[in-house]
Amino acid sequence: MVDLLTSRLASRLLGLTVTVAVLAVNARGAGDEWSRFRGPNGSGVSTTGNLPAIFGPDTNVVWKTPLPFGHSSPVLTDDRIYLTGVRDSRLLTIALDRASGRTVWEREAPRPRTEKLDNRNGPAAPSAVTDGRDVYVFFADYGLISYDRQGRERWRVPLGPFNNVYGMGASPILVGDQLVLVCDQSTQSYIAAFATRDGALRWKTSRAEARSGHSTPILYTAANGDEQILVAGSLLLAAYAAKTGEKIWWVHGLPWEMKSTPVLDRSVLYIHGFGAPENQPGAQRTIPGYDAARMAYDGNRDGILRHAELPQEHSRAWIDLDGDGVVTAEEWGFYRSAMASENGLLAIKVGGRGDMTATNVLWRYHKSVPQLPSPLLYRDLLYMVNDGGIVTTLTPDSGDAIAQGRLKGAIDRYYASPVAADGKVFLASETGKVVVLPIDGSLEPVAVNDLGDDIYATPAIADGRIYLRTRSMLYCFAQTR
Repeated sequence: MVDLLTSRLASRLLGLTVTVAVLAVNARGAGDEWSRFRGPNGSGVSTTGNLPAIFGPDTNVVWKTPLPFGHSSPVLTDDRIYLTGVRDSRLLTIALDRASGRTVWEREAPRPRTEKLDNRNGPAAPSAVTDGRDVYVFFADYGLISYDRQGRERWRVPLGPFNNVYGMGASPILVGDQLVLVCDQSTQSYIAAFATRDGALRWKTSRAEARSGHSTPILYTAANGDEQILVAGSLLLAAYAAKTGEKIWWVHGLPWEMKSTPVLDRSVLYIHGFGAPENQPGAQRTIPGYDAARMAYDGNRDGILRHAELPQEHSRAWIDLDGDGVVTAEEWGFYRSAMASENGLLAIKVGGRGDMTATNVLWRYHKSVPQLPSPLLYRDLLYMVNDGGIVTTLTPDSGDAIAQGRLKGAIDRYYASPVAADGKVFLASETGKVVVLPIDGSLEPVAVNDLGDDIYATPAIADGRIYLRTRSMLYCFAQTR
């Protein structure tokens, strides 16, 4: 009997210890955790200090660990780092010890298919998300999988196949006891929530307007205390009720294809997108209506508009959304809307009910807007870097540009999103240059660090350390002297 009581007491103490540990992780400063893509609510901002401005393969390195290739960004718990990667066509989830960089475990996901990808994408592009204990990953070639901190599989949910013209890219996020995933693709786009306990589907909401996209959602707490999921997609920013998936309010005016993640400052959201050069204001072409197009381009006069019949000016692979060779009125209608949309950075007041376009769009900015890297809001300044390396700093209240240009010593392409902490803004270029900018809005670098290896993943920052993934390595940088 004593042994039984002792065993029960030990079990309760162990459960209490685990609970306290998880609460401790969740109770850390919101700006100093990095448990999802781009850290706290996708902001790319940490409250930590004492970060190095100068670092490299042999400078201010705490540790460095070889990794298989992957575009996913590191996410952190108190003692773990989680990433995904691809080695010899195997899809891997990887757990590292945060203190030493030592690989704790690797687990392989099933791969029943191989998704067609744009050359800027990869099969391990979405970042993991963690609640401080368990980890959740999404591979477009399989679906969702959850592991515990020891690497034991908790559950798996097959999803897809998907038909995004560039391949899937949005990362899952946690909303309470739900895992939320946005699956924007050419047809049958949706947002869905799964129970973190067992992967059971809680709700699924169609996103019929979304035809291509990779934007990871963020969260907003409404005035009544209800949590909403904010998603940037084709032509539309939409807010969904976290509990039910109901679409609550929306704003029109986004570009037709969204890849960046929004940032939120209290009641104002900032989001940018770039569809094509023809989407610059004033450069849009007038696209005829469907009936006029069918009469003009139906070469064999069978009453059906086929993709192969379209002239060069309209010969875009994504027009035929379902890939059946026939361009329907609905597909042509989206093409017209896409070509009429405008590239831009928008400031949007959040909240409301129904269509809030007329009242909630505060300002727009259209010059040198990025396609892939997300915006950064830090110390009352907005930063964006476009794929070609043009950096713009703006005033958030008005959208007025402060400075715009390329970075000295790092003229390059940029795919990783900017991040910031400790009065420093970090921008990582494709060929491994990491620029540190001051916070006065100028573009004069404080430092340009060369890691000598390609960078596609967005860095993570917490507890005085920068975790930076290159093509072949994960670095941990800190002030070491």
